[in-house]
Amino acid sequence: MPRPTFARPCFIGVVHLLPTPGAPRFAGAFEAVLARARDDARALVENGCDALIVENFGDTPFHKEHVPPETIAALALCVQVVRAAAGARSVGVNVLRNDARAALGIAAVTGAAFVRVNVHTGAAVTDQGLVEGRAADTLRERARIAPDVALLADAHVKHATQLSGETLAESVHDLVHRALADGVIVSGPATGRPPSVERVREARTAAPGVPILIGSGLDADNARALLEHATGAIVGTALKVDRRVENPVDSARVRALRKWFDEVAR
Repeated sequence: MPRPTFARPCFIGVVHLLPTPGAPRFAGAFEAVLARARDDARALVENGCDALIVENFGDTPFHKEHVPPETIAALALCVQVVRAAAGARSVGVNVLRNDARAALGIAAVTGAAFVRVNVHTGAAVTDQGLVEGRAADTLRERARIAPDVALLADAHVKHATQLSGETLAESVHDLVHRALADGVIVSGPATGRPPSVERVREARTAAPGVPILIGSGLDADNARALLEHATGAIVGTALKVDRRVENPVDSARVRALRKWFDEVAR
């Protein structure tokens, strides 16, 4: 699949996987994980998402960098199911917390079009401990096994405190010009919480011409203001039944948010 262009305004829906085998809360039936992934993907695609991204969100507490083989295998099967449901739409993968190498391997095998890397450069203190970016390794591995896969990198990623004193603009500039990210993600402090308009504008100014995506918290109340300065958004929580991240996708919420993306496109 060719590298996605993320044409504005791009609406990327999140397929939050149920706990996979090996995770503390895995329920013992992997078919249920696949079924939820398939159902959520269909609800997202049929109601207006332009692309999808698959995350092993249910696998808390997350491994810091390297996930075990069973997690990679589970994610590969889930991405395959989601790709079948997505049709011609691009599908990406994010291996939490920060296993960029596994994400690239999954993309190479399944044909996923993009990966998300939470810490691509610098270092951050997270609930998994110190997480360091490995841009040099990641880009060389991409060139070797998945050269057509786009790399989206978080700037000042959520659920983390940056060790350096760099501004968001400085981080965005480094991600694009030194770490060769294809797009930058700007999030709020936690899942379901949006960034400020000022932060999105700062990122946009620091990287003109590069896709800037909202990474958390976009909903019908803030979509117009945030999307004015962004290429698009990765949306999860706002699309779930009762806005609870662990619940299935609510088709009506997807349709309602699609209208805001269409308004921005006019």
